[in-house]
Amino acid sequence: MVLTGMKLWIGIDDTDSNKGMCTTYLAVLLIEELEKTGAKLIGFPRLIRLNPTIPYKTRGNGAVSFLIESNKDIGEIVDLVDEIVLSHAMLDDDNTNPGVVFVENDNRAIDFLSKFAFKAVRDVISLDEALFLIGKFMLPHLKYKKGRGLIGALASIGLDLYDYTLELLAYRKPEKFGSKREYDKESFFEADKKTYPKTFDTVDWHNKEVVCVPNSPDPVLFGIRGEDIHALKEAFEIVKTEPIDKYMIFITNQATDMHLIHYNEIEKLENYRSYILKGEVIDKYEIQGGHVFIVIQTPFGEVKCAAFEPTKQFRNIVRKLERGDVVEVYGSMKRNTINLEKINIVELAKIFIEENPICPVCKKRMESAGRNQGYRCKKCKTKSKEKIVKIKPREIEEGFYEVPPRARRHLSKPLVRMNVEKKHIFR
Repeated sequence: MVLTGMKLWIGIDDTDSNKGMCTTYLAVLLIEELEKTGAKLIGFPRLIRLNPTIPYKTRGNGAVSFLIESNKDIGEIVDLVDEIVLSHAMLDDDNTNPGVVFVENDNRAIDFLSKFAFKAVRDVISLDEALFLIGKFMLPHLKYKKGRGLIGALASIGLDLYDYTLELLAYRKPEKFGSKREYDKESFFEADKKTYPKTFDTVDWHNKEVVCVPNSPDPVLFGIRGEDIHALKEAFEIVKTEPIDKYMIFITNQATDMHLIHYNEIEKLENYRSYILKGEVIDKYEIQGGHVFIVIQTPFGEVKCAAFEPTKQFRNIVRKLERGDVVEVYGSMKRNTINLEKINIVELAKIFIEENPICPVCKKRMESAGRNQGYRCKKCKTKSKEKIVKIKPREIEEGFYEVPPRARRHLSKPLVRMNVEKKHIFR
């Protein structure tokens, strides 16, 4: 049966691998082929980042969905999508298990998918949960191999974007896939200079790196992130690269902190989740490789937090923390350790230090006069009984600190987007 003017969501996930491909690129190919059949894309396609700690993810754990209006039979659309996925997904990779879901826009499943999607961003979801929803609402779908992509496919359709950003993704010509990307580094710094903060995380000024150009062997040439479509396009016009094959702007939950669970919402901590935790620093140490750790006392017990080497200058902030400092940490938990994305220094402890007294006559530091004999001035012999107790000056301030752009995770909200006081932004 032909459904005139049908509005249909298509969600897709897990078509890439560490060897290549990108689900966003495959979605763009699908949109192009569907438009050839007379279908119309409605709004921006959605790039939805799911729980970043999931161990069986491919790369960025991003799923894609888009809404079309079509006069074609839904069976024809399913067949066309199947053909594109079979032609381009990395099905030979053991860890690639694609899934595609088709949901009509007026299907009551949409209401149920919102809660499912939010859980997919913050928690761990089984494939059985996805299959249950598909069965409950009899949703047309395509399952390849294990079909774990069905989870992301559903979530990408259902997630409520109460906060969102945009990303302009530019793609390479197919003959360039897998080769070294060619681009003018300075042009990306120029684009950032002219469009920041309406665009962000294009470059890392302190570490002199372009961070929006990936190193993986996929079709993406670069991705410019921001909140303003005009700024995205301005940056796009400024950057200089190898020839671009195509580009697409996605609406996304990137840079929203949507993955973080506040400590007031939970009764216990679990691995493979991401948290905002408050606690008092009780220990600090560093291990070989430049990884810096603190241990904080929280309502859930002692929690280890890590600033790993790739976070570069952010580690210097963590190094300057002392026992007694009250902090709020933001990050994902793996192996019972929070991988720090941001830290809010709520209160700096007063650290008291003792010093030999100053001679009131000579203004010089006194020396010990011997065991239990106090202190005396070497020059004029003036004596004093006790040391001076003073507060140690702290080299850091209270407020928010974040990892630099080079170490930013997809979902982590940069401070430039946060309406908080005392922001210390690393650019």
